[in-house]
Amino acid sequence: MKKIVLLVLLVGLLQANEVYKVVYDLTTDNMKTFEQKVLGGIPFTKDHYQGDSKELEAVVIIHGGAYKFFLNDVSKSTFKNEQDVINAQPNLKTRLKKLADTYNITFLMCNVGATKHKLKRENIYSFVKMTPSAVIGLINMQNKGYAYIPID
Repeated sequence: MKKIVLLVLLVGLLQANEVYKVVYDLTTDNMKTFEQKVLGGIPFTKDHYQGDSKELEAVVIIHGGAYKFFLNDVSKSTFKNEQDVINAQPNLKTRLKKLADTYNITFLMCNVGATKHKLKRENIYSFVKMTPSAVIGLINMQNKGYAYIPID
């Protein structure tokens, strides 16, 4: 009987340590898509796995039209006329920082695209890290076993 209880406990511990990995390829410039799939969808997915006593490691690779969501001051960028992000700016940083801090989401921005858009590091949220390029970031994550999910 003791062996059975010990075996059940051991199996439970092994399942609790199960780690799922996902890399989101974030290219959308659409505010509604961004809100649904990043601000809402990623926490929902993370909570789902935690509810099953599993861990989800999530990385978001930022490129394409998505740079504008990660800027301290949109008016100091090529996205200065994007009214949707200007309107969302007061709450956007707080919500994204919560994803980084509370949900332990890693944000990686494509340096090639950031340079192309003339984005200065001081205008990019401090919790966003840089990757040499989106392709390099995606290759690195997928070679570490991260499942690929596009958000475009």
